[in-house]
Amino acid sequence: MNRRLLVQVVTAVVVLVFAVGIWSTGDTVHPGWLRFFSAAVLVATIVLGIWDRWLWGLPLIQRLSRVPRDVRGTWRGTLTSFWEDPVTRARPGPTTVFLVIRQSASQVTVVLLTEESSSRSSLASLSDEGTGASLTYMYLNRPDSRVEHRSRMHNGSAFLEISGRPATRIRGRYWTDRDSRGELDFDQRAPQIAEDFREASMLFAGG
Repeated sequence: MNRRLLVQVVTAVVVLVFAVGIWSTGDTVHPGWLRFFSAAVLVATIVLGIWDRWLWGLPLIQRLSRVPRDVRGTWRGTLTSFWEDPVTRARPGPTTVFLVIRQSASQVTVVLLTEESSSRSSLASLSDEGTGASLTYMYLNRPDSRVEHRSRMHNGSAFLEISGRPATRIRGRYWTDRDSRGELDFDQRAPQIAEDFREASMLFAGG
């Protein structure tokens, strides 16, 4: 969540609770109104919890420029690798992959699912500078045991640009510590959160 926006929300809630307390007692001179401090903290905590889990994602709230872009769900797209076979110099063709994003107003986690592996984010962040939104993350790729002989576990990072509000497309590039890189492009989205490649495929089976 944007730090400035967080401070503004907390400040607004605390000031509002104090104002209501002072107005209800009609006493602005004696320190009795200080007893509303604990109530202000409690209300601010509750409001922030509601904001973080639910309120920020409402369509009306999403129109505000400082609110994090809602990209939750399972995205279907393609992965295009730039890796070349050292013998034939051929590149593998594009493959279908799924990007699973879990998100609150303050946190985001990313899982990339392929037929042979899953890549889970160890660090992820969303940014929206007004000129465009992006998703950046670092990940650990764990291949299925059946392909470990030719595809070892590795680390990588990705930078993806987000189009639309609400988001309609996510695309960008990835890099790995195996000196490989490629492109990712997602333009289909389901609101459900898939747990594996098979489940993700079923979400888009009718489309």
